[in-house]
Amino acid sequence: MPDRGGGPTGPRIRVGRPSGRARTLLMTLGVLAVLGMAFVMFAGFWTDWLWYRSVRYSSVFTTTLWTKLGLFFVFGLLMAAAVGLNIWLAHRLRPPLSAMSMEQQSLDRYRMGIAPYKRWLLLGITALVGLIAGASASSQWRTWLMWVNGVPFHKVDPQFHLDVAFYAFDLPWYRFLLGFGFAATVLSLIAAALTHYLYGGLRITSPGGRATAAATGHLSVLLGVFVALKAVAYWLDRYGLAVKSSDFRATGNWTGLRYVDANAYLPAKTILFCIAVICALLFFATLWRRTWQLPVIGFGLMVLSAILIGGLYPAIVQKFQVQPNEQAKEAPYVEKNIKATREAYGINDAQVTEYAGTSDAKDRTTLRNDVAAAASIRLLDPNIVSPTFQQLQQMKNYYAFPTNLDVDRYNKDGKAQDTVIGLRELNLPGVPKQNWINDHFRYTHGFGAVAAKGTTADANGQPVFSESDLPSTGDLGTYEQRVYYGEKTTTYSIVGGPQKEIDYSDDSGEKTTSYQGKSGVSLSNPINRAAYAAAFSEPQILYSGAIGEGSRILYNRTPKERVEAVAPWLTIDGDAYPAVVDGRIQWIVDAYTTTNGYPYASRTTLGDTTADSLTAGNTQRAVVAQQNQVNYIRNSVKATVDAYTGEVKLYQWDTEDPVLKTWMKAFPGTVKPRTDISSALMSHLRYPQDLFKVQRELLTRYHVKDAQTFLSGSEVWQVPDDPTNKSGNAVPPYYLSMRMPDQQAQAFSLTTTFTPNGRDNLSAFMAVDSEAGTSGYGQIRILKLPTSRTVGGPKQVQSQFNSNSQQNIAEFVRLIRGGDSEIEYGNLLTVPLDGGLLYVEPVYVRGGELKYPLLRKVLVTYGGNTAFEDTLDQALNKVFGVEGPTTPPPDTGTGNPPATGNPTVQQALKDAQKAFDDSQAALKKLDWQAYGQAQKALQAALKRAEEAQSKAGSGGGGGSGGGKSSSPSAGPSASPSSSPSGRPSSSPSGSGGG
Repeated sequence: MPDRGGGPTGPRIRVGRPSGRARTLLMTLGVLAVLGMAFVMFAGFWTDWLWYRSVRYSSVFTTTLWTKLGLFFVFGLLMAAAVGLNIWLAHRLRPPLSAMSMEQQSLDRYRMGIAPYKRWLLLGITALVGLIAGASASSQWRTWLMWVNGVPFHKVDPQFHLDVAFYAFDLPWYRFLLGFGFAATVLSLIAAALTHYLYGGLRITSPGGRATAAATGHLSVLLGVFVALKAVAYWLDRYGLAVKSSDFRATGNWTGLRYVDANAYLPAKTILFCIAVICALLFFATLWRRTWQLPVIGFGLMVLSAILIGGLYPAIVQKFQVQPNEQAKEAPYVEKNIKATREAYGINDAQVTEYAGTSDAKDRTTLRNDVAAAASIRLLDPNIVSPTFQQLQQMKNYYAFPTNLDVDRYNKDGKAQDTVIGLRELNLPGVPKQNWINDHFRYTHGFGAVAAKGTTADANGQPVFSESDLPSTGDLGTYEQRVYYGEKTTTYSIVGGPQKEIDYSDDSGEKTTSYQGKSGVSLSNPINRAAYAAAFSEPQILYSGAIGEGSRILYNRTPKERVEAVAPWLTIDGDAYPAVVDGRIQWIVDAYTTTNGYPYASRTTLGDTTADSLTAGNTQRAVVAQQNQVNYIRNSVKATVDAYTGEVKLYQWDTEDPVLKTWMKAFPGTVKPRTDISSALMSHLRYPQDLFKVQRELLTRYHVKDAQTFLSGSEVWQVPDDPTNKSGNAVPPYYLSMRMPDQQAQAFSLTTTFTPNGRDNLSAFMAVDSEAGTSGYGQIRILKLPTSRTVGGPKQVQSQFNSNSQQNIAEFVRLIRGGDSEIEYGNLLTVPLDGGLLYVEPVYVRGGELKYPLLRKVLVTYGGNTAFEDTLDQALNKVFGVEGPTTPPPDTGTGNPPATGNPTVQQALKDAQKAFDDSQAALKKLDWQAYGQAQKALQAALKRAEEAQSKAGSGGGGGSGGGKSSSPSAGPSASPSSSPSGRPSSSPSGSGGG
């Protein structure tokens, strides 16, 4: 037997260096790995360049890239040079080693070890610190561009009388330079000290001299530079007081100088500046004196002065001068803060008017008739009826509507009317069979807009659609209906190649299309395919036969993503909204310019301020990643994104905003002038919600102009919680066509309410004119209610609704919730009316198997009178005690079943009609047992009709048609319904909202 242990007769196992073939293989694998990593990095850069070029904003990419690269190399080289020069200098100044101490002898082995590599070590250290410094500096590209392109505000701060541009554009850059200088000095000091120690210039434990004269001079100069930079910091801190945030007991968050700042901190910073300059000169003088005695004394004096003058003295002033008479001392500075804050947030022109809150009118008929002139009361809540749109107009499972719909205005017979609108967007989870081809090649786009009248519902509680069906028809006329870019389109699609796309389905079957737009990036080039395969980690892009000549890849497809990418210097509103403009669906996006450098203006956190009951849990509506604090904001840009081509256009909206002018200098040609906005687009622009929410939050305190009242806190308001749900979040603002007391006619407005701090009664009502292109656009009007009289706020009104036994409201709610249905309260609208306040709230019932809400009741209260009726007219008549002009019911086509030649369908629809009538009769009697039986009979009849119609070859969908085809309806009532037919032409003429 052979010896397997490697004996004389067995094989010997040798362990040694790898063979030449193995080394070659390892080197090859290493090279391939490096090339692979390099290609992945190249792919990210190349795909970004291709995308920016495809949207025609390549200048944004190149300007940003060259700015980052310039800052990286300049500051990286400066840092590397500073550290490297001081290491070299410390090595050059090393003492002779002939008489080394024991301490230095123990370091000899380290010196001997690095001696052969000291050049490479020097290069490595300098390269490392240079890379870190360059990467940090490149992130300051916005600060650099704002400094080099800054334009004046033509407004000065009240303390130093410098233009606001100094604080917004210059001071941030100076602070960055100062921080860079501190970092370079400290790193140089550490590197020089270590080098001196390693080569004997510094001794720690040895007796006798601790440092050579050369080391003393070198380190003293570096310490002198550090102290000189500290002097500069003290000087800049003087100006920083104007934009410093602090906690002020009287008002909470505070920005700007207070009494103690102006009279203690400001002179203290000046004194400390002088002391630091003297101390720096003492360090520099060490080059001649060769002793650290005076510099150390000076440095100790500076530290002691910082504690006494910069800390203790202001505390004494605050304690013994300010606190005993705070209001008198702080009043002049509070006036500056109020003035600056109102200017910075655009609320300085807000009109505050006293409003009685109760009406003295005796003529109830006049009051009843004035309701129509006061407001076009919107009963359709865009934040509730999305499931109804989904059920009635989804058509296919691979379509979906957003969680919150939008409010717009369109002309109908020459009259603008509030319209709730949503797009039928692509819903990939609803694709029948999900795979790579279906998800990215076949199902690529949504189809059509669906719109409904905002002020009415049909007899069944369903929306009255003014644009419906698939393809959509109605009041919006002819337009490109395919939606390739939308809020729900978050994945990439490859279009235009050999693979056909699913377009839509109708009674004749499934139709296909091929994208004809110029959007996206061509994949005809193999390099592009390889780059996208690497960037998206999808190797099939490289070799799939579904990609060929003409194939284009679409990505970054949500409106918010596209605008953020082409204008990274803008803050984007949380809610983009669609509008049909000149035959195309355009997403309209509001964008803001901000800064936190406006002197004396109080700061706010955008993410917190813009949160409400709608943004909670809804990422499509939230202001994303805006937790940064700002103290200046302007809606300076209106942007559009074409839903078919993805084309992004930026329009200058605020022509006076200096921040926007600065960015337009930095990125010339990216923002179009305001005059390029067409009249059709102008009619759909509106006052943005997020700006309004920021302004209303500031106006809870800054509606007061008097410093004494402001400091007392007696007039502080709060934004009430949403009373229609239990989220505990702020009530959202509502778009509504209404007339304020000083207006002659209704205007499309954005409204909100205020309550006193810590209480639930009403303090004020606020509205802003949202009709873009009109002279009143942006005018904020506040109706302030008297403090001597209690007027019910939203929570109190909602509580009154819920507990009103005379109107059988509580019984209705109890019985509905006791069954298999749910109550959903719509937007609680507030309307000023002849000195009083009219509250209107639609009540929806969601029940049955299909679980979508239907409008069942309307709650109205005015002057202490409450009504709970089936329609708005009935409720108004009951509240005012007189009959008013009756709104004719909409023609919904529910009187007779739709014509069909199938006798089974005819009989089923007759049974459905009878069941519907029975359920309505039971509902009026509050006979819930009979109502439940009628609902079951209704569902069964509609199911028979649907099955019979399907067998006859009718096209179906993922949801029931709410247009011309019959549709099952769940809830308190249901019947077949039909939508308006035909295509009456009309031009858009209103603002969008949601």
